[in-house]
Amino acid sequence: MYMRLRSLVLSAYNALFARAVEKLFFHQLVTKTNNFGKSNWLGKPIWQNTFDLWIAQETIYEIKPSLIIECGTNRGGSAYFYAQLFDLMGTDGKVVSVDIEKLHDLSHPRVTYLIGSSASEEIASQIREMANQVSGPVLVILDSDHSEDHVAKELALYAHMTTVGSYCLVQDGIIDELFMFRKGRPGPLPAIEKFLTKHPEFEIDHERCERFLVTHHPKGWLKRIK
Repeated sequence: MYMRLRSLVLSAYNALFARAVEKLFFHQLVTKTNNFGKSNWLGKPIWQNTFDLWIAQETIYEIKPSLIIECGTNRGGSAYFYAQLFDLMGTDGKVVSVDIEKLHDLSHPRVTYLIGSSASEEIASQIREMANQVSGPVLVILDSDHSEDHVAKELALYAHMTTVGSYCLVQDGIIDELFMFRKGRPGPLPAIEKFLTKHPEFEIDHERCERFLVTHHPKGWLKRIK
């Protein structure tokens, strides 16, 4: 009994220690890279954690979506990256990306850029029409305003556009975990957790979320299973 209890205590301690080390490394990594703010894809600014970007390209190759819906264009690099992945794959994939203002001068024939609030019905209806016109999978990426309320609104508007077997990726739940981002709380994680209680057609793909130990998107890869 004593040995088993000792083993459980040691396991719990090791898990806590490992998590503390991961968070310390993540803090240093974010600080060193200016939160990945200087990352580029073929010379184009792409403000993404490179570990997460690798998972994204694996997922896009696996799912081969006909449409990627991106809420949060920012400097345009992510949509450009996704479009070039489609080029490399030789598929008919398209991207629609929406933001409240234009902060870039990028263009790609596969990408449609919309200006407006992703939480507005006007924008959502345009994107819904685009999603209804494609015959293949639809992948949704939420990366705009990361406040809990806004993420909840986006999930209500766009998650259902995700096709079965594909994903709705809710980005930057790290706001709710890493102390340095505390001013942005409550962030995406509470919105994700509340959404999942009412939507059993989605489940967290923990393997995608946890592959590289550090991620900006804890619990963010939501797979539509039915």
